[in-house]
Amino acid sequence: MSLPENFLWGGATAANQCEGAYNVGGRGLANVDICPAGKGRYRVISGHPDSLEPDDDHIYPAMDAVDFYHRYKEDIALLGEMGFKTFRLSIAWTRIFPNGDEEQPNEEGLKFYENVFRECHKYGIEPLVTITHFDCPIHLIKEYGGWKNRKLIDFYKKLVTVLFTRYKGLVKYWLTFNEINMILHAPFMGAGLVFEKGENKLQAKYLAAHHELVASAEATRIAHEINPENQVGCMLAAGQTYPYSCNPADVWKAQEKDRENYFFIDVQARGEYPAYAEKFFEREGIVLNMTEEDRKLLKEHTVDFISFSYYSSRCASADASIDKTEGNVFATLKNPYLKASEWGWQIDPLGLRITMNVLYDRYQKPLFIVENGLGAVDYPDEKGYVEDDYRIEYLKQHIRAMMDAVELDGVKLLGYTSWGCIDLVSMGDVQMSKRYGFIYVDADDFGQGNGTLKRSRKKSFYWYKKVIETNGACLR
Repeated sequence: MSLPENFLWGGATAANQCEGAYNVGGRGLANVDICPAGKGRYRVISGHPDSLEPDDDHIYPAMDAVDFYHRYKEDIALLGEMGFKTFRLSIAWTRIFPNGDEEQPNEEGLKFYENVFRECHKYGIEPLVTITHFDCPIHLIKEYGGWKNRKLIDFYKKLVTVLFTRYKGLVKYWLTFNEINMILHAPFMGAGLVFEKGENKLQAKYLAAHHELVASAEATRIAHEINPENQVGCMLAAGQTYPYSCNPADVWKAQEKDRENYFFIDVQARGEYPAYAEKFFEREGIVLNMTEEDRKLLKEHTVDFISFSYYSSRCASADASIDKTEGNVFATLKNPYLKASEWGWQIDPLGLRITMNVLYDRYQKPLFIVENGLGAVDYPDEKGYVEDDYRIEYLKQHIRAMMDAVELDGVKLLGYTSWGCIDLVSMGDVQMSKRYGFIYVDADDFGQGNGTLKRSRKKSFYWYKKVIETNGACLR
């Protein structure tokens, strides 16, 4: 079995990393806007911001990003030139409801995304839309405590009802929450959580997770009611966890780490909390205040497909002395069999095939790879051209592994969107120098105002165009 003829090749972005224009068109302030660059960033994203307003002592590159807001026609034209079949992008919640709890949506924000989606269709590109890519209105954090508060489910329901109604016929593929498991690792960024002194953080995180899971089920229900053609997916930061050794204690540690992530998708895909999660809550004294209505909703409105990001596999051991390395927000153990990127992220193409098989075996639902890419320093020539053979090699090996999972293992896969198809501010420390795109953007680190924001094609631009043209056959 080869990749299907209608396979959705494309690329992915997030509003908070590319859009900019944070105060334009009636947009309100969001948590993602005030996560600063530099030393204090981790403190903020982990739930301990000193303030819920921007200040003059920090730099906030996401506020301006690469100005997709004003340049979307140019950017989408370049994606069309590559032959994209789909483009994953996200909605900024505060463009639609600036505070999050208004009675009526912001028409200017709605019109912006309508224009973006119509521009995609002009080039035959199917939008794949993430409803919440970490965005949470600051007002909802100040007034209600973010996703700790059950009231956010109702605000989210209003948001999605507006989106599904307004964009009926323009958007078919939807994702509810980006990397929902990030609540555990970056709770302010992932769910707008601010911890009080002495607060039970574990309780707060899992309560917020429950509210998001119920909200996701509500979104799935509403999406199918408004348009039965809608396809709704969940999304997790994936990567199989290997035991560091065949020591049974290491094997168990790896299983525990995997369950920590799969728990969210178990609920979204299977419709109920797994037994291991229930026992964990019991041991830790975590109370979710789950209603019978919640249980019914989760059971009856599971997602249509499983989407995920994959950058690297992980490694776990019961031995705490083993060296760690960097990964997607959370660190992992160094795997002695793998090379690593400039940022210490381990490179494991076979791990993608392994992860795909585990996910498909576990859920028996179609998969969608919605993030995969290499963050690297690029050195453009005077015309903005980059010889990024390192990126091509990374993607080539991962796409081949993906094709093996489909062709040799029988995994059902809807599509593949590389992360960030155009250079954007990195999530790690919101720098520009960690680049992922096929399209170079002339911008410097930390929004210092240097650079023209001019777009130019890298070598990988032409390579990926060929991959799409041949439906991956050029890699065999």
